[in-house]
Amino acid sequence: MKLRVLSVLGTRPEAVKMAPVVRELAAQREVESLVCVTAQHREMLDQVLGLFDIRPDIDLNLMRPNQSLAELTAAIFTHLDPVLSQLKPDWILVQGDTTTVMATALLSYYHRIRIGHVEAGLRSGDKWQPFPEEINRSVVGVVADLHFAPTEWARQNLLRENVAPERILVTGNPVIDALQHVANLPLSPEAEAFFRHYRLPPYHPPEQSHLILVTAHRRENFGKPLENICRALRALASEYGESLRIVYPVHLNPNVWEPVYRWLGDIPNITLLPPMDYLPFVHLMKNATLILTDSGGLQEEAPGLGKPVLVLRQVTERPEGVQAGTVRLVGTDAEIIVAETRRLLNDPEAYRAMAQAVNPYGDGRAAQRIVQAILERARS
Repeated sequence: MKLRVLSVLGTRPEAVKMAPVVRELAAQREVESLVCVTAQHREMLDQVLGLFDIRPDIDLNLMRPNQSLAELTAAIFTHLDPVLSQLKPDWILVQGDTTTVMATALLSYYHRIRIGHVEAGLRSGDKWQPFPEEINRSVVGVVADLHFAPTEWARQNLLRENVAPERILVTGNPVIDALQHVANLPLSPEAEAFFRHYRLPPYHPPEQSHLILVTAHRRENFGKPLENICRALRALASEYGESLRIVYPVHLNPNVWEPVYRWLGDIPNITLLPPMDYLPFVHLMKNATLILTDSGGLQEEAPGLGKPVLVLRQVTERPEGVQAGTVRLVGTDAEIIVAETRRLLNDPEAYRAMAQAVNPYGDGRAAQRIVQAILERARS
């Protein structure tokens, strides 16, 4: 009888990082691979599923406008519980630290289903940053049967929490698997038309020698921190003029959208975009000079393309990039953001030191290691 493995996804980052694992599972004759999506983020999830040709077997379609974390968590419990009762998978796989991941892990425990946690062991040490991800990860860490740690640092975190060594495997991060695949794909005709319309590289004016890609949407940055980020971007746009282009795909959450457009909507060399599909976003990363972000995943992806990353957060659960020199924490103080960005734009040596540092997050074979570990555990 085939091993039944259910992968549960909720957001675009989960789908990106789990896509190589889902594809590897589908290639195994001894595995029945099923995919359930909660659609915690509907549109952004769907375009990644389409890019990787993943067709969900179960779609809970739980996204609602402005729903609270409590409402989302309750909906996942209520709607996923009967799915697990019906399917009775041998293993459930989740990735990362979202509300979908935390709720799925607890339900797996309630149903006595073995659970594998992809990208396990990340910790910031501060339960409020990132919020609510730090606690979500910790909850999964308590109930997981196999922990797929991206790095040795993540493995050591789990060992300190008394996870048995034989339940931890350092695999690398499957986001590198996904990035290597997508970076080699051509732009679709629709994406190419999008790039032409917004005059994005390679269709940008020749005088624009620098392109800064920005993403900022985290809950802990709502309010004054996000306004400080916008102040810094305005200052940089004014200082560098036509030689600099700042491109910011803006999250649809009104806590992000409203202040960003209020502060930056009238700046000629700042382009505010709707949320981008993953394929054109990767192409934009490839053409960027550097990246300013409060995202977790971009701290792993951008160094894989040789792009320095300034992290708009006070702490990170991914210190490997900081230690390797590919990433620098700058927080949300406007003057510090401007100073650190200026240093990279004006100092070629400082830029090369970050751009040429080795990415610590993997070699593109994480998905193979994860699937083989599950098969070996099942055989034994």
